[in-house]
Amino acid sequence: MTVLLPGIGAACCLGVGFVLQQRQAQRASLSDVLFFRLLLGLMRYPEWLAGIAAMIVGMVLSTIALANGEVSLVEPLTATNLLFAMALSRWLTGRPLGWNGWGGVLLLALGVTGFIVAGQPSEGGHLAGPLHRWILIGVVVALAGLLVAFARHLRPTLVATVLACAAGLLYGLQDSLTRISSQLASGHSIAVLFAHWQPYVVVCLGLIGLGLVQSAFETAPLRSSLPALTAAQPLAGIVCGIGIVGDRLRATPGALAVEAVGLVAIVIGIVLIGRHPCVAPKAAHRR
Repeated sequence: MTVLLPGIGAACCLGVGFVLQQRQAQRASLSDVLFFRLLLGLMRYPEWLAGIAAMIVGMVLSTIALANGEVSLVEPLTATNLLFAMALSRWLTGRPLGWNGWGGVLLLALGVTGFIVAGQPSEGGHLAGPLHRWILIGVVVALAGLLVAFARHLRPTLVATVLACAAGLLYGLQDSLTRISSQLASGHSIAVLFAHWQPYVVVCLGLIGLGLVQSAFETAPLRSSLPALTAAQPLAGIVCGIGIVGDRLRATPGALAVEAVGLVAIVIGIVLIGRHPCVAPKAAHRR
């Protein structure tokens, strides 16, 4: 319960926060995409600030969950943020869910449940060595950087998808480093974190990810960005959790098969929910 409640609470706050942020960001000028002046401009709007506040609460709850459980367990739970985003969007738009919506909800729920039950994420591994750790961090950061560079040559809807995917990769890496930071602080005062590099990288990844997410939200409707963000983060987080933090999953053939099916169901469910009309209202007028 020390992981389940804050994990689901984080998903709820993140989902609500993403919807509120996108509703305001889509009204911003496209000339601000990938510039931090976009964030400065959005700070003037109460709805966007409310979305940021909800996201911050979600990140705090996610940190609590990561301090008490494995990254490979917390990531699938926070991926359900799309369920809460859909619930809020449905209330704002008044659209029914229909077969696609309910199908996405069912696939996401079953996928998360199947992955956790089959994988039984646990500790027991060891932190990766410096070389292994930096190689994996470098690969994730490089992939995110390549996606951002590639996005500059695409049409707006694809730009939003690619930028959101890049942000999801960085957030997944951030979650694994947050888990390490919580382990470093365990049994000590918070001051011990100032002597390690992980907390500083966590903050940097969060700020860069925030800029990418807002640019994605500004460029196209939510269905072009939120599914990619919600799918990329848990996948990257699970890989980094295993490769960096030392999380362990059951590795029997049957368990691996169910885990793989669960991840596929999660991704398909996310796509179905993210492309549902209630999560994709008509774009607002831009200045």
